[in-house]
Amino acid sequence: MIKTVIWDFGNVIVRWDPRTLYSKIFPDPAERDRFLDEVCTMAWHGPTDGGVSFTDNCAALAARHPEHDAAIWAWRDRWDEMFSGAIPETEAAIAALQAKGVAQYGLSNISHETLEATLAMSPAFARLDGVIASGVEGVMKPDAAIFRLVCDRYSLAPQEALFVDDSARNIEAARVLGFDTHHFIDPAALRPALEARGLL
Repeated sequence: MIKTVIWDFGNVIVRWDPRTLYSKIFPDPAERDRFLDEVCTMAWHGPTDGGVSFTDNCAALAARHPEHDAAIWAWRDRWDEMFSGAIPETEAAIAALQAKGVAQYGLSNISHETLEATLAMSPAFARLDGVIASGVEGVMKPDAAIFRLVCDRYSLAPQEALFVDDSARNIEAARVLGFDTHHFIDPAALRPALEARGLL
């Protein structure tokens, strides 16, 4: 029986995409995509979710790509412009679950520097009973250690928890550890998934 829901943040509760910002900096889509594929890559960004500061990460990259200095620093200075609002279906589901007394937690790969600002982007975050942020803890999904951490900290049993994430890698890691999972791809599929488990 599922008693708890654990939520990812980006592209589950709030929409996040670097292209939202970099489409303003590079009007040519091909130039934008080349920059994101070759310079400010997700592999480069990863360490900030693990606890490295945006300043240190951007400075190191700008030293290697001085021709893109301003665009690289925009990753830190205009971070909020990568977001395009909350996902209404998720906000409604979190509110409905709270009304039914279902325990809910956040488990996100997110920098300690951007955590507070992200939590202010939707009232849904205030409905959660606790949050585990990778940048605070120094361990990231899909590492099993961060899933064990959320269970230990909040006294959760994996088999009694539903984990919702947009990343297939993270979903598989959680499934291996015994969590029930919902791969968040279509917002419209969320409520039926919760209803099927008797949560709503």
